[in-house]
Formats: sequence, structure tokens, C-alpha cells
Amino acid sequence: MAPKPGSITRLRVGRLTKAHGLKGALKVELYTDEPERRFVPGASFSLQVPPESPWHNRSVELLELRWYNEQPVAFFKGVEDRTAAETLVKAILWVDKDDAEELEPDTWYDHQLVGLDVIVDGMKVGVVARIDHLPAQDLIVVKTKGDDVLVPFVRAIVPNVDIQAGQITMTPPGGLFDPEHAEIARADGNHAAEAAADADDADAAHAQTDTIPDH
Repeated sequence: MAPKPGSITRLRVGRLTKAHGLKGALKVELYTDEPERRFVPGASFSLQVPPESPWHNRSVELLELRWYNEQPVAFFKGVEDRTAAETLVKAILWVDKDDAEELEPDTWYDHQLVGLDVIVDGMKVGVVARIDHLPAQDLIVVKTKGDDVLVPFVRAIVPNVDIQAGQITMTPPGGLFDPEHAEIARADGNHAAEAAADADDADAAHAQTDTIPDH
């Protein structure tokens, strides 16, 4: 169903995982692959925390987002030491999105992908649990009957996403969803992703969304 023009949707864009250092910084698990657009100085985030938290029904203002060893670390206004930062651990960060905003082709928000059936060779092998946004590439975390499977979100392996049908089609290397051969298959999948990158250097447009890159 298409969103109503001008309506507002709340989007989850991150989770504060642990305090970092002594000056109030917090490590962030990102749920957006364009942090440079969402996590800018002055950006405000609504907080999802337990009712007993001192931050309940409050928001925080970002001062700066830095990267340490490829890990995003956030500094917020009014959070000036480690003790204050620890009160925000496990908080979920939310922002408002105008549903009238148009997305690029082959582009989706995380919440549109979570819950989709994963189809391989015409058969359902699991469902999308979440999207991990890593510096090198995005990974689709597929919940199966066994362990979760990490699939590189590249066109060579994920040729089709059909939101209306509620499914995502994958052509993974053989054995990726076989526990006995998963490690070898994941390595093959990474090689496939690298090969796709070498074959096509076209830019992949990333919004606060997921775009299937050709690499």
C-alpha cells in the first residue's frame, strides 16, 4: 500500500550499545546505511527506553558522530561523562520521515525488508531478520530453522526484492544455507560480491535506506 502523501512515519535508525571512553560518547549500532544524512550535528532523536529510565519520553541532540576502528561513536548534548552515557545504553534512536519522500529505484527502508520471505530456487529458506550496515557492505541477516545466515546485499546474490509479494529472491553460492558448508559458501559469496564490484564501478545510491548495489 502506498503511503498517504505528507504522512509521517517513525523510523528506527540506531541503537546505543555501550559507553565509549570517559567523555560521554556511546557506540552506535546503525540501522541506516547513510549516517551522514541522519547523524549530522544538531539532529534530534526520540528515545525508546524503559519507563523507569530517566530518559523516558525524552529526545537527544547529536553533537558529533565519529568513527573509531570502523565503529560509529556518537556524542550527544548534555551527555558529558561516562556515567551519563551508561544511562543511555540500549536506547533505540528514532526519527520522523515524511512518507511523501520519494526513494531511488531498487531502494528500501530497513523496516520494509524485515519479515520478507527469503526464496532460493523457488523454495522458502527463511525470513529477513534485520539488515546489518557495515563499512564494507550491507548484510542481510536471514533467520532460518538453524543458525542465522549472513548474505551480502549485492545484486549478484540478491537479484530481486518484491515488497508487494512479501519476498526476496536470492541466488547464493551453493551451501550458504547448508550448516555443514556455510563457512565455505560465505567465503564464496564474499568473492562473488568482490567480483561484482570489479565488474561494475557504478555508484550505488544510498539513502537512509537499502539499495541493491551492483557491487
